[in-house]
Amino acid sequence: MLAIFVFGLMIFVHEFGHFISARIFGVTVNEFALGMGPAILKKKSRKTLYSIRLLPIGGFCAMEGEDEESSAEGALNRKPVWQRIIIISSGAIMNFVTGFVILTILMIPVNQYVTPEIDSFDEGFPYRGESMLMENDRFLKINGNRIYTNQDVSLFLARESGKPYDILVERNGKKVLIEDLDLRQKEYMTEVETESGTEVVPMMRYGLRFKTRTAGLGDKLRLAWYNAINFVRLVKISLFDILSGRAKLSELSGPVGITSVLTETAKTSMSGMWMFAALIAVNLSVMNLLPLPALDGGRLIFLLVEMIRRKPINPKYEGYVHFIGLALFMLLMIYVSYNDILRLLSR
Repeated sequence: MLAIFVFGLMIFVHEFGHFISARIFGVTVNEFALGMGPAILKKKSRKTLYSIRLLPIGGFCAMEGEDEESSAEGALNRKPVWQRIIIISSGAIMNFVTGFVILTILMIPVNQYVTPEIDSFDEGFPYRGESMLMENDRFLKINGNRIYTNQDVSLFLARESGKPYDILVERNGKKVLIEDLDLRQKEYMTEVETESGTEVVPMMRYGLRFKTRTAGLGDKLRLAWYNAINFVRLVKISLFDILSGRAKLSELSGPVGITSVLTETAKTSMSGMWMFAALIAVNLSVMNLLPLPALDGGRLIFLLVEMIRRKPINPKYEGYVHFIGLALFMLLMIYVSYNDILRLLSR
């Protein structure tokens, strides 16, 4: 039930973004719906039909003149291109803002945070020196990837594993590039917390220990922003991995798989569940802006073409493109949901 609420919230804020921006620019909204399929609840206002539909897998904000030519005063197609761009983009923007707000709320109780600044090294660390790494070095980039948090250091050391690293650090206020550093994991004696107390055990590590700082209000807002930016980057990385063959299409998760993860996470950690919800919000924001038919990004491409040509593309042809894109998207959702169900049954 909680997972359905989170999904519903993400859908609502997305469609509400379209709705409120349409209202601001005087566009008539014919229907504002949560869910798909037959309507189970409906309420008609002066201009808009509000509905809740049977299947909790989406929603829509149907605007006059959105998919067809209309001569009505409040038709979307009669508005300037810049207004239409804002209206189409508003759903994704609202999703991103929602993710950022959730992350900000999660950061409120945080008193300390770990920085990407080296505090010390494990005993026997072999990559220490002026031409390598030094205490107080702050990671800025690893093989061209920007470092925002200490978790980024672990992520990109792992992703680029097996080849030397070009690491950009800040040292004594200056940027220093360390080239071809063959930094590898090795076994270090590490303190770990166990049921019987603290024990020192051998673990495979990079040998880096990072500084911990007190989190002020500015730090919390910055950490929330960095996490949101990292979620955007995770989407880019995931898409690149699929296109490059590093990850398989069958590993994608859809609504079924995400609902399962949300439910399981909620059982152990509410903060973890809301962190995952923030990831979903940012993910929806980025995915909706991809330049693909049927998505908001696809519609934006047509608007940009209209700006360049100074005249709109025939709505009939644009409709064909979005219809084909929607059909392909639905087939992908069926395939992904099928794999999600198989994974659930195999547990």
